[in-house]
Amino acid sequence: MKIIDNIAELKKEIALLNGSVGLVPTMGALHNGHKSLINKSVSENKNTIVSIFVNPIQFGANEDLDKYPRQLQEDAKLCESAGVNIIFAPKVSEMYGDDKNNLTLICPPYFAVDKLCGKSRPGHFDGVCSVVAKLFNLTKANKAYFGQKDAQQLFIIQKMVRDLNFDIEIIPCPIVREFDNLALSSRNQYLSTKDRADALNISKALFNAKKMVGEGIKQTRAIIDASLKIMENLDVEYIEFVDKYTFEFQQEVNENTIMLIAARVQDSNTRLIDNINL
Repeated sequence: MKIIDNIAELKKEIALLNGSVGLVPTMGALHNGHKSLINKSVSENKNTIVSIFVNPIQFGANEDLDKYPRQLQEDAKLCESAGVNIIFAPKVSEMYGDDKNNLTLICPPYFAVDKLCGKSRPGHFDGVCSVVAKLFNLTKANKAYFGQKDAQQLFIIQKMVRDLNFDIEIIPCPIVREFDNLALSSRNQYLSTKDRADALNISKALFNAKKMVGEGIKQTRAIIDASLKIMENLDVEYIEFVDKYTFEFQQEVNENTIMLIAARVQDSNTRLIDNINL
């Protein structure tokens, strides 16, 4: 396995690869959720590239860019044990030059970003799409693997690939949860014991919603009210229901409905997202 930190060397190594290439884009601080993406790529491709890059242009003011966990040595061990061929871990200057404030950005359509995480994090998905597009171009990957925990991100990237005719297949991968159903996230490292206990109410609300739907309750207002009671110890940013194919909001649950939650754990102010297919 090679660890590469510059574009010129990456291009040389990619030119030497034979067979299909799978890409797993990450910001590092890898956990078992990332490993599930890597394992799928390794099983489906002759070569797997993992990018590790904390992308500054997808962080807003007062977000956690500076404290976002960076642990390249530990990440490299996980990647090597999983059979990764190349880690691409560039510096910001390598990806964006000296002026990251005057870049050509890919801006997703308003209906995809003026809601949910896009509404609360202006410019976030511009940064996500732009860096992902660069990684697609640099790696020449045949397939790219994304977790379904970031459901809005996955939807937007799939749309970008269709709209801009990228020659790559996007592979959605299931949410990976810890033993207590907390969705795996690099930001879980921020949580104290109390924070973690509070954060579990996010997945409790989601699984309770699925139970309610199984009992015949389809009105989203009733599900929201029940969820807010479960999450009363959290600062809830949103509870929304969307069609998984269009991401349009829904007032009544059907077979295409995804329920999405974003909430902050009060003590550490850690923002977590999760979702469930109802």
